[in-house]
Amino acid sequence: MQKSERMKELVALLNEYAYRYYTLDEPVVADVEYDRLYDELVALEQHLGYSLDDSPTKRVGDVTLKGFETVRHLGRLYSLDKCQTKEALSQWIDKLVKFCGYMPACSLEYKFDGLTINLLYRDGRLERAATRGNGIEGEDVTEQVKTIKCVPLSIDYKGVLEVQGEGIMRLSALKEYNSKEGVTPLKNARNAVAGAIRNLDPKVTASRRLEVICYNVNYIENDFDKGSDMIAFLAKNKFKISDKFDLFDDKEKLIDALDGILSARDSLDFLIDGAVIKVDDTSIRDDLGYTQKFPKWAVAFKFPAQETTTTLKDVVWQVSRTGKLNPLAILEPVDLAGVTVSRATLSNISEIRRKDIKIGSRVFIRRSNDVIPEILGVAEHNETSVEVSKPTVCPACGAPVVEDGVFLKCSNAKNCAPAIVSAMSHFASRDAMDIDGLSEKTFETLYNEGKINHFVDIYSLKAQDFDGIEGFGEKKSANILAAVEKSKDTTLDRLIFAMGIPNIGKKAAKQLADEFKTMDAVMNATYEDLISLDDFGDIMAKGLIEYWADEKHRADVKALFASGVKIAEKSVRQGAMTGKKVVLTGSLPTLKRSQAKQLIEDNGGEVSDSISKTVNLVVAGEDAGSKLAKAQKLGIEIIDEGALLERISKG
Repeated sequence: MQKSERMKELVALLNEYAYRYYTLDEPVVADVEYDRLYDELVALEQHLGYSLDDSPTKRVGDVTLKGFETVRHLGRLYSLDKCQTKEALSQWIDKLVKFCGYMPACSLEYKFDGLTINLLYRDGRLERAATRGNGIEGEDVTEQVKTIKCVPLSIDYKGVLEVQGEGIMRLSALKEYNSKEGVTPLKNARNAVAGAIRNLDPKVTASRRLEVICYNVNYIENDFDKGSDMIAFLAKNKFKISDKFDLFDDKEKLIDALDGILSARDSLDFLIDGAVIKVDDTSIRDDLGYTQKFPKWAVAFKFPAQETTTTLKDVVWQVSRTGKLNPLAILEPVDLAGVTVSRATLSNISEIRRKDIKIGSRVFIRRSNDVIPEILGVAEHNETSVEVSKPTVCPACGAPVVEDGVFLKCSNAKNCAPAIVSAMSHFASRDAMDIDGLSEKTFETLYNEGKINHFVDIYSLKAQDFDGIEGFGEKKSANILAAVEKSKDTTLDRLIFAMGIPNIGKKAAKQLADEFKTMDAVMNATYEDLISLDDFGDIMAKGLIEYWADEKHRADVKALFASGVKIAEKSVRQGAMTGKKVVLTGSLPTLKRSQAKQLIEDNGGEVSDSISKTVNLVVAGEDAGSKLAKAQKLGIEIIDEGALLERISKG
């Protein structure tokens, strides 16, 4: 094959791999294979002295710009009219119904909170990318957008085309970026996108792993019959589209669906600030037309704000159950997402310094669900701003503070009252041993009265221990003792979580319980056993081994079992999958994941979320990813859905 032909083949292959990885989130080759082909392409381009227009090497962003040029969009980019109540949305829909004589089908989509990008294609090639600007003219940001790997450099459609999308930075990408050494933390995902795209150095854009989610064709020579046809066209031409596009021809169902989006908002890996409702039929769109600013056929339903600014009044330090000193921000009270916020979390003194957070400054705060807000960064300092002091002694017991990596700890943690009370409260919490009636305040009272000093002591409590303590009548103390007795029948994952092992949360506790079955096996797991579990990193594995190396912690487990704590044994059904530990990965042809899981469990098997040496079988569907590769490496048996169903039918 000629070198020029090989170049074309590599470009097509690498672009297809990138599309599967960055747009569909369905990788089909390992990173090392992609890198090998990419390096081969770079070498060919250097040898031949040229590169193709849609070569992935164009995404590096080597050209530093001197300024932004103003460019004119082919089609106008309109803003959207907004409503903030269901009543207002209902009135908007009523106007549609009155105009049409019936309820036209309307799409419901996410309203992404990022930066609008307009992509111009000519002859199947990306010619230009621009910001929205005033809707008529925007800034040329072509070199920056070329670094965004889900934006296709070439498409199948060969006519003139403008595609509108939203530049976003995923929250996971923001977190990863901010965790890097030596970088100035980005304040939030929205500002991070704007700062990356409106930056004269495209390498800055490339470093932030942005995406563009496309949702509208702004200009095309032959229009679409429906908005849903437009979305299908975008997908066919390999643009990244949203996974939220639902059609409704019933007003009540459409309005009710907003609750689902709002409740899912905090679980999304990107920012949305509402939902967008659009008439699907483009002929109706044409009939409805536009105002000076908005299309009459679309509206944005705005959600309550999750982010605002306020003044940081003070920082106080609280002692956690592990003896770690946690900084708590005291804020000028401000309304956010329907509640008054006066406190926010801060990670540690290193983050405080890195974000340049100072008392007296205005700060960005963000609140999700009922979680205490966090400070994202500084809005502005003023002449009264002062640095946050690093404590040298424990605020609770006065013991010297010691540094443990980026954290500050009380050197007297085992005897520091707040740490002891917090550890006992965690042990009794709902997701741990679930002992009703034992709140942190109750533990504080019992500790101060000398009735209890450690969570093991909970199971030694007697009715007389509550005698004479204000607020603890006979009925209340009896209820607490009954809850303590009830908690003795528990599950392994709850007990592991209750122990308060550093870095072991609910998910990790469940993983350990599923993998090792008994507390003895968990306590004696090796580093190799632990590191083989999905999502179990070096820090978690070493931390767990270090925790069990302390004989005091092993003695705590023995004492708990001696006091009557029992691990409930799971009943195992007999069937074709008895004794099999199975992992499901990829999309199965006919069965939903939940159906396959139930089928395996009904036939005696156990379904695990992670690949490890104890897994016997992997059921792989279409687009199976890293779990399949790991299973192949470990030599685990791999079958498809058909083989699974055949085994069960024969069992």
